[in-house]
Amino acid sequence: MCGRFTLRTPIKDVAAVFDASADGVADTLPLFAHFNIAPTQQIVAVRADSSGKGRQLVPLRWGLVPSWADDPSIGNRMINARADTVASKPSFRAAFKSRRCLVVADGFYEWQKRGATKQPYLIGMRDGGPFAFAGLWEHWRRDDQTIESCTIITTDANKLMQPLHDRMPVILPPAEYASWLDPRPDRGEVLQRLLRPYPSEEMRAYPVSTVVNNPRNDVPQCVEPLPAGGASPAG
Repeated sequence: MCGRFTLRTPIKDVAAVFDASADGVADTLPLFAHFNIAPTQQIVAVRADSSGKGRQLVPLRWGLVPSWADDPSIGNRMINARADTVASKPSFRAAFKSRRCLVVADGFYEWQKRGATKQPYLIGMRDGGPFAFAGLWEHWRRDDQTIESCTIITTDANKLMQPLHDRMPVILPPAEYASWLDPRPDRGEVLQRLLRPYPSEEMRAYPVSTVVNNPRNDVPQCVEPLPAGGASPAG
């Protein structure tokens, strides 16, 4: 699964990496570095713009609220969608068909069980740069309340992740961004082929402090490697 991640890359750099515009929404995006993003918080996503030809950065709430839901709190349980059921599960199938997005991150956390304790790890690209989770988004409205929300798709763990957890978020390679955001309908088979584990050799993982366990701790200490004598790094 994916239950916590980071975005420390400046928004202007994110816009450049994803060839996306932040015009008109920059003042609503999480502009400061975030070391411990948790469910229900605002995240940064990339969507196709209204023309379907360009890309735009947008803020979304993490935890997908289906348009038919009576209570938006359902989103608290919809932070992840499984790749093997995303096309058929009622909560996600409509968004999978026509409301796909890139959820921007530059690291994510997973906890490795060690007896009665769990050791947190930070996982990301070897170059430390930003990357994209395969995401879905929804628009929910009741009376005068509107919520645009998202979920992150997960798949089987790659070799790097297997010692930590049996699942991992789907990370899309840059060459596939356009295909994922392509608004054309009836592309289910093409999209399903993208929902695979990311190559281990392009990633790294290392143990970090348990300060990250508390989602209120959004501080640089969350991403700092444990000092010598701590847990052994993976990857």
